[in-house]
Amino acid sequence: MESRRQLGALVLLLLFSTLASARQPISIGVLSHRGDEATLYHWSGTADYLSEVLPDYQFSIMPLAFEQVDVAVEQGMVDFILVNPAIYVNLEVRHRVSRIATMRNRVGDAAYNIFGGVLFARAERYDLNSLEDLKGGTLLAVDESSLGGYMMVLREFKAAGIEPYRELQEISFAGTHDPVVMAVREGRVDAGIVRSDILERMAAEGQIHLNEFRIINQQSGDGFPLLHSTRLYPEWPFSKVRHTPNRLARAVSVALAEMPEEHPAALRGNYAGWTIPLDYQPVHDLLQELLLPPYQYSRQFTLLDVWQRYWAWLFGGLVLLLIMGGLTTWVLRLNRELSHAKQRLEQQHALILDSVADGIYGVDTQGNSTFVNPAMERITGWSAEELIGKNQHQLLHHTRADGSPFPMAECPVYHTFRDDQSRYVDDDIFWCKDGRGIPVEYSSNPIRDENDRISGAVVVFRDITARKMAAEEARQHQIELAHIARLSTMGEMASGIAHELNQPLSAISNYTHGSIRMLKSGREGIREELIEVMERVASQAERAGEIIRQLRRFIRKEEPERSWVDINQLIRELVGFLQPELRKAGISLKLELDEGLPPLWAHDIQLEQVLLNLTRNAIEAMQDVPASHRHLLIRSSQFDGQLLLLVEDSGHGIDEALRESIFEPFVTTKAQGMGLGLSISRGIIEAHGGRLVLEKPAAKGTRIRISLPFGKEEQGD
Repeated sequence: MESRRQLGALVLLLLFSTLASARQPISIGVLSHRGDEATLYHWSGTADYLSEVLPDYQFSIMPLAFEQVDVAVEQGMVDFILVNPAIYVNLEVRHRVSRIATMRNRVGDAAYNIFGGVLFARAERYDLNSLEDLKGGTLLAVDESSLGGYMMVLREFKAAGIEPYRELQEISFAGTHDPVVMAVREGRVDAGIVRSDILERMAAEGQIHLNEFRIINQQSGDGFPLLHSTRLYPEWPFSKVRHTPNRLARAVSVALAEMPEEHPAALRGNYAGWTIPLDYQPVHDLLQELLLPPYQYSRQFTLLDVWQRYWAWLFGGLVLLLIMGGLTTWVLRLNRELSHAKQRLEQQHALILDSVADGIYGVDTQGNSTFVNPAMERITGWSAEELIGKNQHQLLHHTRADGSPFPMAECPVYHTFRDDQSRYVDDDIFWCKDGRGIPVEYSSNPIRDENDRISGAVVVFRDITARKMAAEEARQHQIELAHIARLSTMGEMASGIAHELNQPLSAISNYTHGSIRMLKSGREGIREELIEVMERVASQAERAGEIIRQLRRFIRKEEPERSWVDINQLIRELVGFLQPELRKAGISLKLELDEGLPPLWAHDIQLEQVLLNLTRNAIEAMQDVPASHRHLLIRSSQFDGQLLLLVEDSGHGIDEALRESIFEPFVTTKAQGMGLGLSISRGIIEAHGGRLVLEKPAAKGTRIRISLPFGKEEQGD
């Protein structure tokens, strides 16, 4: 028998190894702005998360220096790219890279999808307070293509009328952020530039103290909690390269969007999940203003250029004809350059719209479409000719998902340009040309004309069919697991249930045989006695029937529907169900139930399964405890609009080594356990919008607390 088990384990190991080797490798290039070691540490957890959620692929991280990013994308060395927004804008124009998500940076308990640049000096440099004070000094930045570590501050210098390359003694670059901070700390340069959050992170890591530095041109009042010296810009985008299949990109986008804020991968990367791609127009504006790629050729021909090129003619006092000829030549050349610049801008605008995977369209104040991108045509089946100039609501948004009409006055897109408020809708339906309805999420933002008047709205939407299908599959999978767990629980309780059924059945048998003997005796006046006996038989039959009905209800496979649940009644019925096991184990049960609880909108069978899992775990945990110390407490109460449930036992408790992983699938403390009970229980509670947490009781034992919202919330069933 032992050899069979070893052979089976070997076969399973070989099978898992074969499956793992068959996974398609996917490479994620990440800008290594703090060094390769830090990049691999912070982002490998994200690659592992994607590999787990998308089991057909094996994701890995490729750290890239600033100068390596363009080469890696151009040569197809990476499938996805995570870089700063300035580099992304260039990749978008040069290589048709398209963003699929934007990072939400973790700042304490909050999350922000914006960041800035920090210009700083040593704390004792009281002479350095403003940008003007840096004239004649030395400056160390990260890289010329670093947005937060150089470009943002360069824009602030320009806004202050300072030419840093001419008015500063020296500008140099370190390649990554950490050396910049250390160089300023050691006094090797007068000032340094890093992106926001670098100083705070290095301080949290114990490398520096914030009081060692002073912030130059410090900004406040914009609600951003991190130290910064510049305007704020959208955070890093997660993007797909041109050769990456759209199907894989959509799956990765869905996986990133569904990553919980407190997921270990997010905590390791020091971020708080992902959101839909933001508008990176502020980055385009910065690059245009600084004449940096891809806008290095966008400079207009100015009067200063005219003077520098034609000063000899003006200075020589040429005759009026020559002056007019020169001016005419200049005007014609300026027109040609403006025409070329306009064409380049239009081409860049078209490239940007064409490279975005999300559907984008414009709407004027009459509700008519003004422009659409190719993704919009591909997703909806409508061509640009069929959409532009037509009412977008009548074509795309005329009916709700339930088939009822959708009045135009209630459309969020119309409200956007009427009240000048941006909107985000996470679940709606758009109608395609062929009559299909597709689930979408979209944002609607007002747009303004040259006179700063609202001229309409721009809508960015995404087809979330794959995400909803994945969510439904996960939901069905959880229901199947829960059903398996209920069947397993009933199997473990079989002896107790059989004993509970045996009592009324034995009573029915005894009463029936007694009645037969009474009838055979032929005595007179036994009618009243038989009636009393039959009433007892009926009572015992109802008792047995109730046990069987409760058992059948608990183990049925069909998906339950939510209803109003009296949680105290549910607990009492569960306790009656568990009485045989409680008596057999010699456990004293204490119920502390708040009788003033309102009803709960929930799946009664699922909640009963959670409480059954927790109480049976408690019963098993006290098997090795002396009989006089076996106590089980079940308490119900309410606080701040929440139902609170407590299950506490007096067992040996859970080892510290298992406390962090006890709710993960297949983690168990039982020799024969499946390790699914607590994982399924937490999933059920979270699906109800609540929380299930493990607490430390004052004495030995285990305490689990459940919190659930009262009322009929907006929760999916």
